[in-house]
Amino acid sequence: MKKILLMDGNSILNRAFYGLPLLSDEKGRYTNAVFGFLLVLLKTLEAEKPEALAVAFDRKAPTFRHELYQEYKGTRSRMPEELAAQLPIIREVLQKMNISFLEQDGLEADDILGTLARRAEEAGMEVSILSGDRDLLQLATEKIKILIPSTKAKKTETKEYYAKDVLAEYEVTPQEFIELKGLMGDTSDNIPGIAGVGIKTATAIIKEYHTIENAYLHVDELKKGPAAKLREGIESARLSKILATIATDCELSFAWEDFKLEGLYNEAVYELFQDLKFHSLLPKLMNQTRQEREGELKKESADEAVFAELEKLTRLPQKERRAVYYHMDDERIALAAFDGEECIYYEDHPARMLPSVERLISHSEQLVFHDFKKILHDFDRGREFFEQLQKLGGEEEKLPVVDISLAAYLLNPNESDYALEKIGCQYSAISLPAEEEIFGKGKSRASISAIPKEQRQGYLVRAAHILWQSAEALLKELKERRLYALYTRVELPLAVVLKEMEKEGVETDAAALLDYSRMLGEQLEELEAKIYGYAGRQFNINSPKQLGEVLFEELKLKSPKKGKSGYSTAAEVLEKLRKEHPIIEYILEYRAAGKLKSTYADGLLNYVGKDGRIHTTYKQTVAGTGRLSSIDPNLQNIPIRTKEGREIRRAFLAKEGYSFVGADYSQIELRLLAHLSEDEIFVQAYRDDLDIHRMTAAQVFHIPFEQVTDLQRRSAKAVNFGIVYGISDYGLSQDLNISVKEAREYIENYFEKYPKVKTFLDQSIAEAKGKGYSLTMFGRIRPIPELKSAQYMVRSFGERIAMNAPIQGGAADIIKIAMNRVYSALEKEGIRGKIVLQVHDELILEVADEDAEKAKELLTREMQQAAELKVPLVAEGYIVKNWFDAK
Repeated sequence: MKKILLMDGNSILNRAFYGLPLLSDEKGRYTNAVFGFLLVLLKTLEAEKPEALAVAFDRKAPTFRHELYQEYKGTRSRMPEELAAQLPIIREVLQKMNISFLEQDGLEADDILGTLARRAEEAGMEVSILSGDRDLLQLATEKIKILIPSTKAKKTETKEYYAKDVLAEYEVTPQEFIELKGLMGDTSDNIPGIAGVGIKTATAIIKEYHTIENAYLHVDELKKGPAAKLREGIESARLSKILATIATDCELSFAWEDFKLEGLYNEAVYELFQDLKFHSLLPKLMNQTRQEREGELKKESADEAVFAELEKLTRLPQKERRAVYYHMDDERIALAAFDGEECIYYEDHPARMLPSVERLISHSEQLVFHDFKKILHDFDRGREFFEQLQKLGGEEEKLPVVDISLAAYLLNPNESDYALEKIGCQYSAISLPAEEEIFGKGKSRASISAIPKEQRQGYLVRAAHILWQSAEALLKELKERRLYALYTRVELPLAVVLKEMEKEGVETDAAALLDYSRMLGEQLEELEAKIYGYAGRQFNINSPKQLGEVLFEELKLKSPKKGKSGYSTAAEVLEKLRKEHPIIEYILEYRAAGKLKSTYADGLLNYVGKDGRIHTTYKQTVAGTGRLSSIDPNLQNIPIRTKEGREIRRAFLAKEGYSFVGADYSQIELRLLAHLSEDEIFVQAYRDDLDIHRMTAAQVFHIPFEQVTDLQRRSAKAVNFGIVYGISDYGLSQDLNISVKEAREYIENYFEKYPKVKTFLDQSIAEAKGKGYSLTMFGRIRPIPELKSAQYMVRSFGERIAMNAPIQGGAADIIKIAMNRVYSALEKEGIRGKIVLQVHDELILEVADEDAEKAKELLTREMQQAAELKVPLVAEGYIVKNWFDAK
């Protein structure tokens, strides 16, 4: 071995603990110090590229320094419990990463590091020591480098110190650095030094005389003040020097081979990092092991002997499975395809590439991609895949396409993302850097031709190998966890539907948005004037600090406790003050109008394309519940509860000769609750088409159905929907503005009347605790690690998820099934129309006017037949020219 990295475990853990927010996982374990430690370690490994690594830790047992001076480190406060609890975790992490760590009674970590460093130097190795403790600078030589990390402007940089660097910065040699400590002491370790001698005086003395002993021999040459202090404190200085000296000749039992860096990444590490939620570290860790796997990858069919370029192939053989990965810009596509034996690589202009892609598709029984929907967009494909998927009978039939990101999402729906390198960590033996490391991201994104061919080719070939290796493992796991049907019959075909929706977009009246923006601007000016009038002066209404001063200091409104950043002016705080002063109403209106203007009236204008339509993007792999997400822009979040918010929908209109045909599921979550709980009263009420909220009010308030008031119905509605989300008595009291006691009685009366609902919710929690996840009626899983948390609040949150996930997830499944059915039926029945919008439980088509009535019947029929429930599944349809007019 030529190079070794030694790490001061306690120092780096401490630094990470105090440098990062106090994080805890769903099990109540604190993890910020461990996470920060690993970040620093992986960054240092990448920079230093050592062949060996050892970590040293302190032990609680006293050392020889305590025997010399009982007060050594006596001023240090006790290690916080939140940090102490992380020591066993870091030891487990290091063990599973095959990283050696050393600790020994009677020695500090510094002494272990000093001894290892000297022996490594004597053995001819280069040594790097990573620590946040500058005491270790005394170990620096020409072959021993000290690495000190520091954070400035939220950016961590590591400074390197060889012996010459210590001399340049401190004006003393590393050995003389110990003499400095002897004179001036060290408050952090409670080393006394000489009273009144600081770094300036100590440095001057040691620069001149080099050692404490030599300075004492020449004490008469010193100035009067320092001389007197040295005479009086010489024994303290000698003791301090001993205390500050790191031992480099300790008796340690080790073998250099034990420190060799091998197998940092393995299955046990992956599982542990998943458990600790260290998802972002996995790709970094894989990058560390990339060199180790270079030879392995070549053996796996990426070498020149089995490598071909597509345009040189006169005949493309038919293959059972091909994995395809590509990178694309306006001028070029670079593509790699791997079939388990032969790797094909091809680059060309996008227009010239299409015939080659067509050949790949037609000569592959199964295609493996990372993002199926993106493929459909980039190569303008879709319906043929949808039809092939629709014809599948059972699990034994070969899928025409596999999307590994969708598969990974179904198996682990709580992940933050499903990047290829992360999936590769778990399901293949190949490491891969993040794509942005090769091609850049955003404004720094490089063109394909700007990347060296060997580099881009290497990345894409590896990516294709990961796809091919991962596909079989993912499909097997989907079948084992009974998710295969959901994957093949719902999610994969839905990708085709979403691609068509995104491509079609929805017509948008830019002039209407501009008009509404101007109107909101005028409204904001009027509200501004009213607010200034009540405040008695002008100020920045959008500044929480200035607004807090006006409300709570100048207007003397009752305020919550003032925090470090000032008074809270959050919406919930202002809501409680609404009746205290008329200014509050205008501030709330001002905020609402401001959001409407910036986010919607102005914001949506930026997304209107050259075709006059907005093309949102639907994400399948974001929500743990299974619901779709709309981004760039988010069309699912347009407010509809207020008249002002609904006005935004006026800008969305059907193109000439067409109408919007829409349908919205009626109370789908409550109907699912009735179905799943099998509560007879609940089920019968829906079968009899009763007003469920009025019926609940009659049950809860013990009054005849026909005597229920509108207020009682509203209260019952809040209870009905609150139960679905596991609402607490306090939460319900806030929603209805009643006492907690009254709210508790409402909930108790509800469960008394609907006992099977209570049983179902309790069983949902119990089953999720037992399995670790919830299930929808279609088999969708939702992991709920919060249920195992030691923290009550986190555990309670997990229980609410367990109650709601089968219902909300089931509703998500049903709307997705309905979308696939509607997409298929439109084609079969020859209706000139397409799905253009999905907003949670609502589907909107754009249909030729003459087909509108037929499309409405089709839409409601297909939505209502998407699932068989014990209660009617009702979708209420409409035909409008403008989204604003939809009920």
